[in-house]
Amino acid sequence: MKHMLTKPSQWLAGALAVTALSVWSVARYTPLEASSHREAPLIADDPLADNTDVYAFKDPNDPERIVLIADYIPFQLPQGGPNYSTFGENIRYEIHIKNKTANPTVDDITYRFTFTRTNQDPSTFFNIRLAKQNLKTTYICEKSVGGGAFTTIVANGVVPAYNIGARSINSGVGLAQANYTAYRQGTIATASGGAGEQVFCGSSDDPFYVDLGAIFDLAGLRANNGARDGLAKYNVHSIALSIPVSTLQMAGQTAAAATNILDGNYVIGVWASASRPTMRTLSATGGATTDNMTYTQVSRLGMPLLNEAINPIGAKDAWNRAKPGAEAAVTDDYLSNPELGLYMADNTPVNGAAAKPAGQTYYGEAVPALNALRIQTKSLGAFDFRNGAAGLSGLTAAQRAGTVFEGAYGPYLLVAGKPRSVDIKPIFHTGVPNAIPYQLATGKNGNPLAAGKPFINNFLPVVGDMLRLNMAVPATPRTSPDFSNQGLLAAAVLGITDPRYNANTTIQNIPNMDGFPNGRRLEDEVVKIELQAVSGAVLAAIGLWYDDYTPGTTPSPATPQLKGVLNFTAGVEKNDTTFRTSFPYVQTPWQGTRIRR
Repeated sequence: MKHMLTKPSQWLAGALAVTALSVWSVARYTPLEASSHREAPLIADDPLADNTDVYAFKDPNDPERIVLIADYIPFQLPQGGPNYSTFGENIRYEIHIKNKTANPTVDDITYRFTFTRTNQDPSTFFNIRLAKQNLKTTYICEKSVGGGAFTTIVANGVVPAYNIGARSINSGVGLAQANYTAYRQGTIATASGGAGEQVFCGSSDDPFYVDLGAIFDLAGLRANNGARDGLAKYNVHSIALSIPVSTLQMAGQTAAAATNILDGNYVIGVWASASRPTMRTLSATGGATTDNMTYTQVSRLGMPLLNEAINPIGAKDAWNRAKPGAEAAVTDDYLSNPELGLYMADNTPVNGAAAKPAGQTYYGEAVPALNALRIQTKSLGAFDFRNGAAGLSGLTAAQRAGTVFEGAYGPYLLVAGKPRSVDIKPIFHTGVPNAIPYQLATGKNGNPLAAGKPFINNFLPVVGDMLRLNMAVPATPRTSPDFSNQGLLAAAVLGITDPRYNANTTIQNIPNMDGFPNGRRLEDEVVKIELQAVSGAVLAAIGLWYDDYTPGTTPSPATPQLKGVLNFTAGVEKNDTTFRTSFPYVQTPWQGTRIRR
């Protein structure tokens, strides 16, 4: 292990100047798209309860506030009348926060939303007419702390009417609103109870973007051949919260009180769910529908894509009903040997690849769109990270000394035959600590098991799928020339290649340290990041380079294989519209009369 570069800053300075914003991220998983639209058989039949995406990020306008967003009801046609999508009445929508390791199965904070729909004018088939709405939607927001009783913090929240068209929204025969965006902003509520949460519930542009058609056609990405955003000009329904850091921090402290920008006491885990009554009775005579008051969870989401592209179809419905932590026995194996890894390795050796693990079959040759993404088989001449291989599990006690592998988490991270237990599994189930080896290659002088440049700490050792965010990390201004939708990946590149950040191994505020997977911003381009990570870019970030780099022989780890990973594109790399510059940040929904397909 005593080889590699003595001056890590040299290797990407020239060759990767153009592609530097696409190198790796230290927290990834194995998906092909990062949204939960119709991800399991049963929830595909229940769109009102389908949680499509979860976002958690530092408010770029206020360092003392965090924004949490949970989106529901996928694939809404803006012109989809006469009964337009809205939140369901018999559903409990919840956003869950964990900020302590005690009582791992109990939420530290829960926000619950229940909705009521009122038909104001049963004499018309129009959704809006003469200042009245069919199915006008209002809500109650309740809050529970430490698993205690729920207290109402918004008693009469209003969901803005659907953005049907100018006659329905702007004219005197409709709602007579001068501007839909201003009308929508006017529904933001301030919670009671002293914490000062801001709350928005309503329709929005779907902020996720991906070439859905190509991806689910057996990974036939068409990056240079007509890629199409399969979610363009669709709406979703958003629940958005703006919450003071001190409300979410484990001891009630402000962001300004953090010891440094990677203070582990500021890590939170966030996930969202939807629950329905276990029994519903329909009246044969057209009377009222009745529900019992026992609810069961039918949808959940934390880290994007886990249930969509990691869990096999036979496990998806059961996973949707489980709480974080309860799924580990099933999901750990899928994270440690992700299915996508099978399509990023070849049966026929390339670049002098190591021999396959006994009995293992790969399918990389059958997926041409992923040809540039090939997992390390002999990194540093020794380490194979393909499915079923040894990974780092063979490290000696001396090599593990001084690393996170030496302690109690060593057996969890180093598992023979499950190589991605060292990177992808902890990203999903514990977060990533600021500890060796999970630091950038800067300063390691060729030894990936040496101390390097810190750039992440979202470690919350409560095993389970949650979107983890370190609230001490400053927001990168969206107007900064360094802002990148490559999230933490871009921070990694800057931390290794940019003279502003690679001169030492001290903690610095590197732009985009606040990006996915340290939380998730609306802008973050998770598809490209995740695919690169599955192909081994996370490992390359800490100095476990690709097969065509030979220590002491190859001049630089910026080899053709690494460049291929860096230049990879999934085809659709930005949303079809902008994001708002203030809360709730999700964009105004598409108007039904302005959509052309």
